[in-house]
Amino acid sequence: MGIGVGLVLAAIGAILTFAVHKHVNGLDIQTVGVILMIVGGVGALLSALFWSSVSPYRRRERVVYEDRRDLL
Repeated sequence: MGIGVGLVLAAIGAILTFAVHKHVNGLDIQTVGVILMIVGGVGALLSALFWSSVSPYRRRERVVYEDRRDLL
C-alpha cells in the first residue's frame, strides 16, 4: 500500500464517519469509517517509513575502490 492509497482510505473513512448519517441494518457505517481511517493512517505511515530517505530500513550502497598501484 502506498502513501496515496493510505490517504485515500483515511479520507473515505473520514467521510463515512463524519458526513454519512444513514442507518443500514447489520452494519455500522461510522465504525467502518473509523476502521478505514485507522488502516489508511497506519498504511501511509508504514509506507512513508519504508520509502523515506531517513528510514532505518533504507538500502545503503557502498562503493569500494581498490588500490591498483600494487598490480603494476
